[in-house]
Amino acid sequence: MTDWNLPRDGGCLCGKVRFRITAPPLLTMVCHCKGCQRLTASGFSLSAVVPSDGFAVTQGEPAIGGLHGVNKHYFCSYCMSWLFTRPDGMDWIVNFRSTLLDDTGGFSTPFIETFTAEKLPWAATPAVHSFEGFPVLDDYGPLIEKFAHEPAPR
Repeated sequence: MTDWNLPRDGGCLCGKVRFRITAPPLLTMVCHCKGCQRLTASGFSLSAVVPSDGFAVTQGEPAIGGLHGVNKHYFCSYCMSWLFTRPDGMDWIVNFRSTLLDDTGGFSTPFIETFTAEKLPWAATPAVHSFEGFPVLDDYGPLIEKFAHEPAPR
């Protein structure tokens, strides 16, 4: 897909924190890990990965929440919406919750799913690629290349 209708804006439930996406996603994904299940109070988290320079908080001050560990999970300090994650050691990307976009078209269909080993039995997705954990680092380049030419089904 070449037309992502950028920029796109999004924000938390209460509207105190807003962000803008100015770069196409590198990947869209679902994570089925227990941590994401607990952070979302659902079966998985749904997100899109964009280059760091294609993501900006335009209003408000997000706060770090979750486990405060390796990955920095950012939330609205008022409504507690989980906004985005900055993975440790990967400063070049931001993993944001794609359902928080004002217009989710194209950004919310997962291309990959991770941590299927912890997947709830009823949680089915249309993801094209599945991994029992996270893909190994060497797999991300080819996945990003495939996504660029064969985005997730809509």
